[in-house]
Amino acid sequence: MIIHHAKVITFDQNNRILDDGAVRYADGVIDMVGDSPSVLTAYPDDERWDAGGLILMPGQICAHTHFYGAFARGMYIPGPPPKDFPEILQTLWWRLDKALDLEGVRSSAEVCLVDAIRNGTTTLIDHHASQRAIDGSLDAIAEAVQRSGLRAALCYEVTDRDGPDAAQAGIRENVRFRRWVESNRAAHQGRLAATFGLHASLTLSDATLERCVSESNRFHIHVAEHPADEYDSLQKSGQRVVERLHAFGVTGPESIMAHCVHIDAWEMALLAETSTFVSHQPRSNMNNAVGAAEITPMLRKGMAVCLGNDGFSNDMFAEMKVADLLQKAAHSDPRYLGADKVVQMAVFNNRRLAAVFFERPLGVIAPGAYADLILLDYHPTTPLTPDNLPWHILFGISGTHVHSTIAQGKTLMRNRELLTLDEAEIAARSRRHAQATWERYWAMF
Repeated sequence: MIIHHAKVITFDQNNRILDDGAVRYADGVIDMVGDSPSVLTAYPDDERWDAGGLILMPGQICAHTHFYGAFARGMYIPGPPPKDFPEILQTLWWRLDKALDLEGVRSSAEVCLVDAIRNGTTTLIDHHASQRAIDGSLDAIAEAVQRSGLRAALCYEVTDRDGPDAAQAGIRENVRFRRWVESNRAAHQGRLAATFGLHASLTLSDATLERCVSESNRFHIHVAEHPADEYDSLQKSGQRVVERLHAFGVTGPESIMAHCVHIDAWEMALLAETSTFVSHQPRSNMNNAVGAAEITPMLRKGMAVCLGNDGFSNDMFAEMKVADLLQKAAHSDPRYLGADKVVQMAVFNNRRLAAVFFERPLGVIAPGAYADLILLDYHPTTPLTPDNLPWHILFGISGTHVHSTIAQGKTLMRNRELLTLDEAEIAARSRRHAQATWERYWAMF
């Protein structure tokens, strides 16, 4: 396939924008990028897709999400509103994840995958929990991902909050799924990856951490999302969260620490020294009123701060906008962060993270990269150049501009028509499973 007559935003090393560009891909991989006449002349017999001047850019990457949270939308929570994040966990999330069955796990994932395709997010790193449906839960999500045509790295969050049997089941699910992924690459065509999920330091004992570290050398965990995580770690170990996790071997160049809102300068330095990835989720942090992570100092230290959504919509353009606005509001300084640094997180750092899980480059239009591409019907009313592109992304482009979505060379949506998933059927099924999940949730009060 050749997509031609597009304004190609490459996000390559030179950050080129090709005004009349073309991209040729075969077997799911890009093999030529250039001006339209050159590419069309080089491959005269290929199938052609005339973009008609639409923007062509790499698919978006989400560094941290929760598919299982889809059923929280519109759900009634009995009693007074939770006053802080620990109460939100206990009242909402730790009951909702126990209300899910395997069909609910699969259905909630499908809902999020439809949303991802519509918003041009082609790679997602998910962190799952369903404490009464642990065994096989990652398979249910993986099946939905494979049907969608998207790519995802999956894990199960191990926690002690429901006792030793559930903790051991979570460990077993991570190990089993990782082995399946590694031995079935041909079946999933490299579109699935696995890491090892941990909930948070505050719900993990030393013994459980030891068992987890004996099974993996890369992890995906929530860190210091609220001060309660730090207080708990100090009480347990006399160390702050990152120090405690580092002592067990959880930090490292293939591990993700989500949030890191309340880490101190020493913890930040430790994450930098160990090349641990940090994932920032500004919409979620604002919604839970947990504060604003110190993103600018982390970036100044050269840390790979990435951008996720924590289960909010998969419109990563919206997440980028909020990332910038939150830092400015939190510091009462319009100079804080800035669009260029946001793009550094969402594009360049997210693709560094994706490289941990997938064998070819993502988040770039270049020969040898996976053909994960999106077309946008964004028609800029001011000049668009490599220098001002980040500001167009923050103040112009949104998920509503996504016209077509391609992952590994397969067209998943063309001209806003979904081709791999039946949205109406998925929505109807979701309503049924959500109602059943809600009833089990309400029965816990």
